[in-house]
Amino acid sequence: MKTITIEGQLRTESGKKATRQLRSQKLVPGVIYGGKSEVNFSALATAFKSIVYTPEFMFAQVTVDGNSYKCILKDLQFDKVSDALIHVDFLELVEDKKIIATLPLKYVGTPAGVKAGGKLVTKMKSIKVKTYPKFLKEFIEVDLTNLQLNENVRVENIIADNMEVMNSPRIPIASVTMTRQLKQEEASVPKAGAAAAAPKAAAAAPAKK
Repeated sequence: MKTITIEGQLRTESGKKATRQLRSQKLVPGVIYGGKSEVNFSALATAFKSIVYTPEFMFAQVTVDGNSYKCILKDLQFDKVSDALIHVDFLELVEDKKIIATLPLKYVGTPAGVKAGGKLVTKMKSIKVKTYPKFLKEFIEVDLTNLQLNENVRVENIIADNMEVMNSPRIPIASVTMTRQLKQEEASVPKAGAAAAAPKAAAAAPAKK
């Protein structure tokens, strides 16, 4: 899986004054937690771009004062006015310790319902899973090939080996809906029962004298 490297420096001072000073130097404060001890550090704002501004899931190898930490991104804070990145939280990966991570969903296959004229609607882009670090992956694949018109694929249908899916199982993640054109076409086709009943009704009516 893709891993980016972030070079940071240990942050010994805290508080608003220290934070403002860091940001004036184009540095972003961050924290690494989940391991033996919490590590407060800072790094250039540009060092976080490839992991912050992407929908991809990846590892971060954060080096602080000669120590290296394998992590995943957990939380971000942005300035409400400038929208600049102002804080980053990383979770250190410990081999024998389960973690909760958000993994992207990758939809594959052309649904049968789309081939029949329907429209694919995807409702979720990612899911939360609980697993050991060794089982983490870039995305979870969802095959939509057998999805029929007016049917849903739900969280419970996701195949995620060695992972516990944390989302509610009945939530729809993708569906094939009927398009307006298909609805109009169906409405314009007379129902077989109604078509057969019309001649019978005419035959049963008494002749006028």
